[in-house]
Amino acid sequence: MSTDLASVRWPARLQLSAVHDGAATRLRARHQGPLRLLKTLYPEGPGVAHAVIVHPPGGLVGGDRLDIELEVRPGAHLLVTTPAATRIYRSNAGEAAQCVEARVHERGRLEWLPQETLAFEGCEARNEVRLCLAAGASLIASEVLALGLPAAGQHFRRGRILQHLEVEGLWRDRGWLDAADAALLDGPCGLAGHRVLGSLAYAQTETMAGGEELLEQSRRLMADLPLSGITRLLRPQGTVLLARVLGDEVEAVSAALRRLRALWRQQLWGLATAEPRVWST
Repeated sequence: MSTDLASVRWPARLQLSAVHDGAATRLRARHQGPLRLLKTLYPEGPGVAHAVIVHPPGGLVGGDRLDIELEVRPGAHLLVTTPAATRIYRSNAGEAAQCVEARVHERGRLEWLPQETLAFEGCEARNEVRLCLAAGASLIASEVLALGLPAAGQHFRRGRILQHLEVEGLWRDRGWLDAADAALLDGPCGLAGHRVLGSLAYAQTETMAGGEELLEQSRRLMADLPLSGITRLLRPQGTVLLARVLGDEVEAVSAALRRLRALWRQQLWGLATAEPRVWST
């Protein structure tokens, strides 16, 4: 990344590199500022590294920037998550930003699974995730965004946040969610009055065998959620599965995406469900 951290009010950068070492995935970390690798866990055995990253200040305000760089070397499997929500508070000094860039090399696997992002009223923010796959690589990425805290009486009447989630050459989703855009937030073709949006993407650089059957299984699994949808995108460079869920509670949207991830993980990677330990603490 080319960002000049000296020009940012409170910058932080974390670089993680996952290396396949025999039958194990080993993790190397470097950081600047208040963004750290809290711990690396191996609940599935040495082949899959679960990295828990933490931002001790607990949230972002205007002028803050978090840069996260991930590299998954050939044959390694890295899962990255957070111990709590990312909070983006009201801005009095420009934009806050979290920018993630990941490169997954041949036969590598990445799971980008942060807990939810909470966009408080009055925030000005960007949340950008850019992922790049080499031949034979694959990934699962999720994002859950809540606008305001309606259950606590804190609505999203001012502010905006850019959501950008991209798998290079395969798929890109980019758009501003602005409190002033009533057609988007409340219209039937937008969020329809709901304030929690969840996305789950699976991407690989090869043609997906049995894709139609997996789509049907996924839709049956989500049949109790009327505000959800699952599509398959076919590209010359590979295949993407994309699921969307709208809701009013973070917990319900997150639970829906987690059960869908479990299905995709089993069917596409032959791996059992393994939720990070920090999700249940």
